Amino acid sequence: MSSDSSSPPPAAAADVHSIDAILHAKYDVMSGPAGPRDWNRFYSLFIPSGGRLIRTRRVAPDSTPHVSVVTPQEFAQQAGEYLSKNSFYEKEISLSVDTFGAVTQIFSTYESRRAKDDPQPFARGIDAFQLFNDGKRWYIVTVWWDAERPGNPIPARYLTGSK
Repeated sequence: MSSDSSSPPPAAAADVHSIDAILHAKYDVMSGPAGPRDWNRFYSLFIPSGGRLIRTRRVAPDSTPHVSVVTPQEFAQQAGEYLSKNSFYEKEISLSVDTFGAVTQIFSTYESRRAKDDPQPFARGIDAFQLFNDGKRWYIVTVWWDAERPGNPIPARYLTGSK
């Protein structure tokens, strides 16, 4: 795996030429049957100067929200073991996009399934992407997510966005 200080591998042009392409590439890397993922493809989606993935968690007994911040490489180490042993399919079901200049903020509502054809997801939530466009390609700067749960349903406006 690459270290944080090294540059990510070059991205495939098809993965980074548009907002839809980079989001599709991120979900595509994560999804599949149990087995290894293409982590070099994953790394290539992130800004070289320090992309981050931020998970929001609730820790019992008080359910106070906390965040866990990792680099793409740390995420791959943490998720890689699970994904090597478990099928996992995540797909976007709704999208809300705001852009100003080179900065884009996206709320991407997702569903997660253990098998591609599971009738119901086992989890849903929102990935908040911050993207940067340098005029040549899109980069993921951060992905920050929270899961739907009792007391924290996904608002209707994030279930009906363009897709």
